[in-house]
Amino acid sequence: MDQSASTRPARFASWRSINALLVGIPLVLAGCSVAPPQTLRIGSNLWPGYETLYLARDLDYYKDKPIKLVDYPSGTEEVRAYRNKEIDGAGLSIDQALVLASTQGDIRIIAVMDFSDGGDVILGQPGIGNFKDLKGRRIGVESTALGAFFLSRALEKNGMSAQDVKIVSLELADHERAFTNQEVDAVVTFGPARSRLLKAGARQLFDSSSIPGEIVDTLVVSTDAIKTNPKAVQALVDGRFKALGYFERNPEQAASLMAKRTQVTPAQLLEAFQGLKQPSLADNQALLSQKDPTLVLSMQKLIDVMIKNRLIDKRIDPRTLLDDRFVNSVASYNHQ
Repeated sequence: MDQSASTRPARFASWRSINALLVGIPLVLAGCSVAPPQTLRIGSNLWPGYETLYLARDLDYYKDKPIKLVDYPSGTEEVRAYRNKEIDGAGLSIDQALVLASTQGDIRIIAVMDFSDGGDVILGQPGIGNFKDLKGRRIGVESTALGAFFLSRALEKNGMSAQDVKIVSLELADHERAFTNQEVDAVVTFGPARSRLLKAGARQLFDSSSIPGEIVDTLVVSTDAIKTNPKAVQALVDGRFKALGYFERNPEQAASLMAKRTQVTPAQLLEAFQGLKQPSLADNQALLSQKDPTLVLSMQKLIDVMIKNRLIDKRIDPRTLLDDRFVNSVASYNHQ
């Protein structure tokens, strides 16, 4: 901005004009300044379905965008961070989104990241032949709604109930240690722990492909972020679907980029992605608009389990959580 007007010699202006000029300077400067855009803070954890967010960042799709991705050790930590207003949104499993919705009601699901299709598993010790052999044995599982839901569905599918097994509460970080030390006979797990335990000889007894469409990972943001920072939210969704397109066209290159963060090899990461179905943009538009009722039906089923297990204390209408405006606005951008 040209500051010459404020430094002219006094002889070229009367005292009256000088005073007027000095009074006006702050107003002019205020008019020239532009408040920096508010940073959109998005949390996630080490689950393959969220990795396309980081791929978008690594490919510079978020370059010059006010978007910050924040790593957390688990979805539970993301929920805590959201409640403490440390983040504005997150990649969350659908149960975690429902937990937040039951107490705060200020979140919206703006994208469906993946449906687990074998990525979530129940692994048994090498000597265990099948799932029914777990009767009376110890099963390690996270104390989350998703853990409870997945285990209850596995038990149901095998004609068993929670009374038939000994449930051991086990944080994700302890899955490998507890299994390797034979503190549990089986573990409900996913991600890098799944890959490493299978490689070490664990037996897969059940996986999420047996309950298709029921385990969902989502991208959620606060209603406040939607109201105050809609351009950043749109950029987040735009970049994610652009990265998904890159991954589908260049899986090996994409895996090499993403593996640096996930602590597994590119080959192991690609194997993990085989246990997921990542809905396309068109699929997202249908799911979030409810033209495809799969998501709402899955959420209703999960809500029943969560209420039964006292994980939430009130029924939620899942339709009120879905916001399709951002995926609907990606279409033209995604095909450039």
